Amino acid sequence: MKKTTIMLIALLLFGIGWASAQTRTVTGTVISAEDGQPVIGATVMVAGTSIGTATDVDGQFTITGVPSSATQLQVSFVGMIAQTVAIQRGPISISLQPDAALLEEVIVVAYGTAKKHSFTGSAAVISTKKLESRPITSIAKGLEGQTTGLQSTSGSGQPGSSPSIVIRGFGSINASTAPLYVVDGIPFDGQLNAINPADVESMTILKDASAGALYGARGANGVVMITTKKGTEGKPRVSFRATAGWASRAVSRYDMVDQRDFVQLTYESMRNSYVFTNGYSWEAGSALARANLAGSLGGEQYNPFKNYTWETLINPETGMVQADAVSAYDDEWMDAIEEKNALRHEYQFSINGGTNNTKYMMSLGYLNEDGILTTTGFQRYNARVNLDTQVTSWFKASLNTALSSSTSNFSNYSGSSTSNVWYTAQFMAPIYPTYLRDDKGAIVYNESGRPELDYGETGRPTADDFNPLGGLIDDKAEDTNENASVRAGMTFGTDSESAGWAQGLKLAINFGVDYRNRNNFSYMNMYHGNQAAAGGLLMKYNMRTQSYTFNQLITWQRDFDLHHFDVLAGHEFYAYNYKYLSAGKTNLIDGVLELGPATTLYNANSYTDNYRIESILSRINYDYADRYYLSLSARTDGSSRFYKDNRWGMFWSVGGNWRVSEEAFMQDVDWVNSLSVKASYGEQGNDALLSGGAQNYYTWQALYSLGWNNENNIGAVVGSLENKDISWEKNGNFNFGIEAGLLNDRIGLSAEYYIRKTSDMLLNYPMAASTGFSGYSANVGD
Repeated sequence: MKKTTIMLIALLLFGIGWASAQTRTVTGTVISAEDGQPVIGATVMVAGTSIGTATDVDGQFTITGVPSSATQLQVSFVGMIAQTVAIQRGPISISLQPDAALLEEVIVVAYGTAKKHSFTGSAAVISTKKLESRPITSIAKGLEGQTTGLQSTSGSGQPGSSPSIVIRGFGSINASTAPLYVVDGIPFDGQLNAINPADVESMTILKDASAGALYGARGANGVVMITTKKGTEGKPRVSFRATAGWASRAVSRYDMVDQRDFVQLTYESMRNSYVFTNGYSWEAGSALARANLAGSLGGEQYNPFKNYTWETLINPETGMVQADAVSAYDDEWMDAIEEKNALRHEYQFSINGGTNNTKYMMSLGYLNEDGILTTTGFQRYNARVNLDTQVTSWFKASLNTALSSSTSNFSNYSGSSTSNVWYTAQFMAPIYPTYLRDDKGAIVYNESGRPELDYGETGRPTADDFNPLGGLIDDKAEDTNENASVRAGMTFGTDSESAGWAQGLKLAINFGVDYRNRNNFSYMNMYHGNQAAAGGLLMKYNMRTQSYTFNQLITWQRDFDLHHFDVLAGHEFYAYNYKYLSAGKTNLIDGVLELGPATTLYNANSYTDNYRIESILSRINYDYADRYYLSLSARTDGSSRFYKDNRWGMFWSVGGNWRVSEEAFMQDVDWVNSLSVKASYGEQGNDALLSGGAQNYYTWQALYSLGWNNENNIGAVVGSLENKDISWEKNGNFNFGIEAGLLNDRIGLSAEYYIRKTSDMLLNYPMAASTGFSGYSANVGD
């Protein structure tokens, strides 16, 4: 070998060794500052060079060949704030903060998502953080106080009950004013309290026509979009959460008189009546009042002061209750019916994880909530599995399933008189005991050792044959619900440039079904109350609801220079089926809450309701330079509630948005981070006519009222008159709004002005009583 060759090889080896001495390997881990979980797929670059890598499933990274002169790393990930960190010896730990502005950028809207700054309609987003901070049982409770234009009525206060929600006012008189609830893209017909709030990622409230017109007839009263949690890439993350709390009645009680004051005031009232109304002397009136006190208050049985009789209880000299009168009992009715520290405890367990292609979320939950009214409560078991998979680059599938079983124990009495236990208990005189008392004031027990409730059947002058506590203990009412929901979807298409002309073109096929089986029983005891003479009454109800939605959606999204197009066209079919069955018997066997042993049929009934909607829908979103936005949508709905010639309705909206903050003349205004002006108008329909608070699915038809039988002969009468001309109630919405972010988004401003007008209202058109009908359903007034 020549000397020159040997020298070249030596120089090459020296050069390689010298270069190796000038590079190094950098390792580390990237985690989320919010939950400490590894960030998968984050980009880690060496500042000033192109050397970089992505984090693996454990959030770890390794970069080889890093020049010795390099001093910093640049770390970035979608939805998090990018960081620049110093390179140091040993592994580097990097913690990324969520970028709140980016996380709030995308909102869930009708049949898809939209960037918040580009949205032309009116919407409000409630995040999972706001839900987690509140111990709510029904998801509808999470809407209360979260946005403007939403009115909530809590209702009965029964554990598990859902509030009544109205968005931007009452849009109808006789038709429904309830919003449409959409869960994971499909209209929801199950129980709202069947949805575990811990499973919800966010809720979006669509308020105006531009936001909700794509739901056509069903979105006239606003739309509540509920999105459940999805799996995220990474190793399985297991979480468990347990909460407990206590509740008491928030409304303060009235200041009530005690036993001595009640007797004193009753005596004075009787004495004054004798003297000032009937003309007796003071002495005679006083004597008559003392003598008749027993008859007015219910005899000696209800005299709590056992060391005196009613006649001697009032001191003749002072006209006052005897100073040494001693009460043998002092029952507090409100204490008897009220649970002062009603316990609520809940347990949540979930698993979340997945790979780059397949992600999953599974959860289990248990809730037990006692009511502040004794014997009432709500119990729920629930489970959910959400699965999303990217099968190929052009095919994605998802399956969301949810199961729930709940039991509610409630008071079956309502109204404003003696059937309302809250009303009655606070007005029961304090001398009357909740339980039967003997002549010494001790509680009377029955043969089984249980204390006997006092129903006032032996002389109590008020609320005869009624005991507020007895209505909760001796009578029973229970409601059991089993809910199942399934959402399945497939999407074909890709946004990749490799697709050529088909880039951005996608076909989505979605199917959703909601099933609810409800069993309810109501028992009125055989010893007291208005069913005692009949030997008790047991009513049982079964209500089965099943609905499904099937849609096919074609979307196309493309950018051409500064122009962006987002086009949607689709078809949707909705079917609803409701089956009702009830039966009741009297003359029961004590302790057996079944119909079989009872002897006398009280009631039996059944019916079925069917409802269908078929729809064609479309939407075009256009924006120029991410500054000027235009949205057009249209939907045609056909409803089975109307006659075939008037069944179809066209509903539409148009909206625009101008991002003023992106204009050149705003670039020097540092204290304004974002400023948008938007306006929209649209028209929606409503076919949900109510009759006695229930849905009327046969609005145009002449129906017969059956059950008017004469012994074995079937009988019926005409119950409603036909009106083939009845059609959609229309709801027009105009909205104008301004949104701004000021002082580095420390201040958020949103102001809106809207006009909502309903025309062709669905009402009962009155008729002369001589016709035999009170009226018929028609489109009447604005």
